[in-house]
Amino acid sequence: MRILVLGDVVGEPGRRLVEAHLPVLRRELDLEFVIINGENAAHGHGISERIARQWFEELGVHVITTGNHAFDVKDIVPYFQVESRLLRPANHPPGTPGQGYVKLHTPGGQEVLVINLMGRVEMPICDDPFRCVDGILAKERADVVVVDMHAEATSEAQAMGWYLDGRVAAVVGTHTHVPTLDAKILPGGTAYVTDIGMTGPYDGVIGMKKEASLSRFLRVKGERWEVAEGDPQLHGVFIVTEGRKAVSIQRILKTLP
Repeated sequence: MRILVLGDVVGEPGRRLVEAHLPVLRRELDLEFVIINGENAAHGHGISERIARQWFEELGVHVITTGNHAFDVKDIVPYFQVESRLLRPANHPPGTPGQGYVKLHTPGGQEVLVINLMGRVEMPICDDPFRCVDGILAKERADVVVVDMHAEATSEAQAMGWYLDGRVAAVVGTHTHVPTLDAKILPGGTAYVTDIGMTGPYDGVIGMKKEASLSRFLRVKGERWEVAEGDPQLHGVFIVTEGRKAVSIQRILKTLP
């Protein structure tokens, strides 16, 4: 199976990158499955129903994952409750709206299970992602399993990669908005990268205007964050699987003219 996973889409610049490049990448890479982390797609914080619907209906995205900003947009909760392809972290406490994993069938007849997890180091309170994913894998079976590990600590993301090596096709890290150079196939056949990187403006601080971000380090009360605009870059990983294991993982980088 030929799978594309795009890292955290940030604001309008990130959305423009997706709209410009995803149709071309779909043709060039002969994609069969597309996953996007969209938790920063709306003004840098959260995702709206309008954005999610456009990605599903117009761009053919199969699954949207999120993280700690999943519910930042007002009135998004009802959409999480009715759209199973829009995920929030599976290890959120019981009773949280929405669901943390989904299993879909491709036109070719394969089952793809996508699991959204969130780390606990320097992150909002959530349940143990390791025990959570064990519980999901104990009851769900699929031809291909992809895990979005939304984590602040590189150590926690790497630990999850080794923990799931050989049990899933891919563990891809999101959240830090900084791409890492460790895309590889682990010994058990799991494609891994600590952080895919951001799809958005790199002329700032993790997608936000540098002046506002600097003010938060230099002053008692910082300026309001706003999405940056310059140097828009799309970052993703292209994964090819055979059977239940990955055989290759390749970084994708695109810019706007």
